[in-house]
Amino acid sequence: MSGHDHDHAHDHAHDHGHDHGVAQDADRRWLAVALALIGAFMVGEVVVGLLVRSLALLSDAAHMLTDAGAIVLALVAMRLAARPPKGGYTFGLKRAEILSAQANGLTMLILAAVLAVEAVRRLFHPPDVVGLPVLVTAVAGIGVNLLASWALSRANRTSLNVEGAFQHVLNDLFAFVATAIAGLVMVTTGFTRADPIATLIVVALMVRAGLGLVRASGRIFLEAAPSGIDPPALGERLAAMAHVVEVHDLHVWQITSGEPALSAHVLVAPGRDCHAVRAAIEELLRREYALTHSTLQVDHAGAGPQDPDAHCEDAHGVAYRST
Repeated sequence: MSGHDHDHAHDHAHDHGHDHGVAQDADRRWLAVALALIGAFMVGEVVVGLLVRSLALLSDAAHMLTDAGAIVLALVAMRLAARPPKGGYTFGLKRAEILSAQANGLTMLILAAVLAVEAVRRLFHPPDVVGLPVLVTAVAGIGVNLLASWALSRANRTSLNVEGAFQHVLNDLFAFVATAIAGLVMVTTGFTRADPIATLIVVALMVRAGLGLVRASGRIFLEAAPSGIDPPALGERLAAMAHVVEVHDLHVWQITSGEPALSAHVLVAPGRDCHAVRAAIEELLRREYALTHSTLQVDHAGAGPQDPDAHCEDAHGVAYRST
């Protein structure tokens, strides 16, 4: 790489880092706003729930506690992910955000299981619940969760971490809508089973959101290719490029949400310019796949039949050859 290229790359990296830092600060502010709204309302809800002996309100408050925990976890993960790489952590602690997303998904699934068991029990043994305070508190809860959801939607939701916190608060919003409807039914008809029926609807929504987060974070931990990139198709596309003889050891993964990376070993026809081929591949990856973080080992292919073992002792995966 020439000195000019190096300087340009350094400037680009510096600019990108600055922009990312500003965005992270804005994200942290929006998360803090949502946390303050939820924390204040949760305390009031516990008081009302205890006074009128409403399990619906107390379980909503418990759900809000997990919302608050999810946002705190997201904030801590953001701080960790922003730390520069050092020591053995050559990527820094970027995956702290994915750990946070996975923890959010798992707590949502555990809470859904607890609420489902309690809701089924209440279907068989409906308790005495005072409907009006439940209705009033739930309507206030809808307002607070709408504000908190709006604050979180202002943050960068392409981050799985922020998306995890957002899903928690959004599910709480649905929970309050269901609780408000149940409160209204109890006030007008005295049908107390409306309370557990509403809870079961919310449980279904929580399971869906929780599974989505666990699956998405699991793909990143298992080094799966980002959705939208098909490695076999990409391998064949690279092998079909001018002067490329073979591509093997092709790996596409995500360091963290929104940061895809690629590495590959490329064999070039004898006598052709390896650097020009590498530049062409990098340009294709950047332009068509938004892959700006690529590590390519480029060598000349030997004469005669291709033998990948001559280059790699243990090539991983498929070797893609030009036809």
